[in-house]
Amino acid sequence: MIVIADVSVPASQFPLGRVLDGFPDVELELERIVPLREAVIPLFWVRDGDTEAVEETLRADPVTNSVTRLTTTGARVLYQIEWSPEVNGLVQSLLSSDAKLLAAAGTAGVWDFRIQFQTRADLGRFRESCEEAGISLTLRRLYNPTLPERSGNLSTEQYEALVAAYRAGYFEVPRGSKMGDLAAEFDVSDSAFSQRIRRGISSFIAETLMPEFGRTGGRTGPVSWDTDRDTQ
Repeated sequence: MIVIADVSVPASQFPLGRVLDGFPDVELELERIVPLREAVIPLFWVRDGDTEAVEETLRADPVTNSVTRLTTTGARVLYQIEWSPEVNGLVQSLLSSDAKLLAAAGTAGVWDFRIQFQTRADLGRFRESCEEAGISLTLRRLYNPTLPERSGNLSTEQYEALVAAYRAGYFEVPRGSKMGDLAAEFDVSDSAFSQRIRRGISSFIAETLMPEFGRTGGRTGPVSWDTDRDTQ
């Protein structure tokens, strides 16, 4: 059964966190980590702050081979880093446990991760690997999602539009991006992109919140690392 864990890690114990000691106001959002035979490549967004200074600090990190600025959206910049194979700690624990990183964001103080494991045994192995590497994990939430079968109502275009809008802060208050900027990324008109957003939200609600499609169970508050316990 799939298990999803929300965990927190001191920034000093994660490579992207260590480089932010001098940038307390900068926020990073990890897009994904791509493991290669010769390197590990994370893609991440930098929000606010002096991005040039952040770039210089990233380049100076001992495990960094290269830093590439990919795109800029509003107040956010997307970067790609190539880490040397020697990068270890939490990164290697994630890769070795075959975990799926669903979300990750952090500052100079702490990093929060949402991680999906295929089984509770995989979660247990991830925890043991982190303990061996001296990583201090705090488990904030643990749950077994009830995953509905996708009805197909949410189109690929709608899905991509919703994800892009969310990542760009479009649904935040105040908004972190404008409809026109998002539409330009997809090379469509403001009206066309707005329709994708509205129809996508409608389809998403129909698929995930209506009783016939089931709900996701979970619990909040302090959570035990006892992965043999039922979290529903």
